[in-house]
Amino acid sequence: MVAQQLQITRQHRKLFLQFLEQIPESKLFEVPQGFNNHIFWNIAHVLVTQQLLVYKLSGLPMYLVEQFISRYSKGSFPAGDAQEKNDLAYTKQHLIELIDRCENDYNAGLFTQFTPYTTSTKVTLNSAEESIGFNNFHEGIHLGSVLALRRVLGIA
Repeated sequence: MVAQQLQITRQHRKLFLQFLEQIPESKLFEVPQGFNNHIFWNIAHVLVTQQLLVYKLSGLPMYLVEQFISRYSKGSFPAGDAQEKNDLAYTKQHLIELIDRCENDYNAGLFTQFTPYTTSTKVTLNSAEESIGFNNFHEGIHLGSVLALRRVLGIA
C-alpha cells in the first residue's frame, strides 16, 4: 500500500519537475491577477508539506533546510525576491530525491512514532502511512493549481 502511494507521489513529482524544466523562468515566478501565488511556490510548497506531514509528525529530522521550509510552508506567500530564483535548483534536486528517501526510510522501519494531526480539510492523520496517502491528495490540489496557473498565463 505505501509503495503504491509513493509511486503516485513520484508521478506527481515527475510532472512538477517537467513544469520547472519546460516553463520559462519568468512565468514560473509570475503571480497572475486573482491568484496569491505562482507556479514555483506551489511546487516548492509540496516539498515542504510532505516533509512536515511525514517526517516532522513522525519525530524525524526533515531533509530540507529550515529557511526553505519557512518560505514555502502553509500560510506563506511568494516573496518576489532573488532568493526564490535561487531556490529553483534546490527544488529540482529534491523533487524525486525526497520520495526516494522516504521510501528507503519507510522500508528501513524509521517511522515508529507519530503525533496525530488534523489537517485544514478536517482529516485526522494518525500514522506515517496515513500522512503518505493524504500527501497525494494535497499534491493533487497543488497540481490543479499549477495547471490553472499555466492556463491563465497562456502556457500550453
